[in-house]
Amino acid sequence: MNSQKPNILPGWADVIVRFSPKDGREERERAMILDLIAQYGDGILTRGNDFCHMTASSIIVSQDRRRTLMAFHKIYNSWAWTGGHADGESDFEAIARREAQEETSITDLKLLGGGPASIEILPVWAHVKKGKHVGSHLHLNVSYLFEADENAPLRIAEDENSAVGWLEVDKLCTFVTEPPMMPIYERLLGRANDW
Repeated sequence: MNSQKPNILPGWADVIVRFSPKDGREERERAMILDLIAQYGDGILTRGNDFCHMTASSIIVSQDRRRTLMAFHKIYNSWAWTGGHADGESDFEAIARREAQEETSITDLKLLGGGPASIEILPVWAHVKKGKHVGSHLHLNVSYLFEADENAPLRIAEDENSAVGWLEVDKLCTFVTEPPMMPIYERLLGRANDW
């Protein structure tokens, strides 16, 4: 446990402090994330915290909002958003942007809404990654919305996914095989229409 005093938040937590929850779930999960940051401090930015750590993800939409760019992730055997671990960094927008670029090769990403579009606590069940056993834990996630050009070249990140493509938003449930993720994707895609 971190020796940091309770309720003292590091400066990087300001993006979560300033986030305005749009529903009761976000309000509760924002409070829980802030409590965990107060408890663990900077230690929550790395995977060294086996209980929970910070991540950032993004939903990427086409200009007409009819398609979303996703990758077929090997671990989850499903089409999914892009994202990854903070790994010591605290600029969550930069993390989400970098992960999107690494997983799809898309580079010209326009941020929608000017900041995080959502926050969520995501359970991650025990799995094997690159031959190493990873125990169950929580991802404290900051989500962003980006717009991108559907005609930009794409590339598969072979160590993480086996396909990358633009999927029709109204048929997304036929591609996503992780039912708990659909409400998150639908919420974010709905918010993309507001910007």
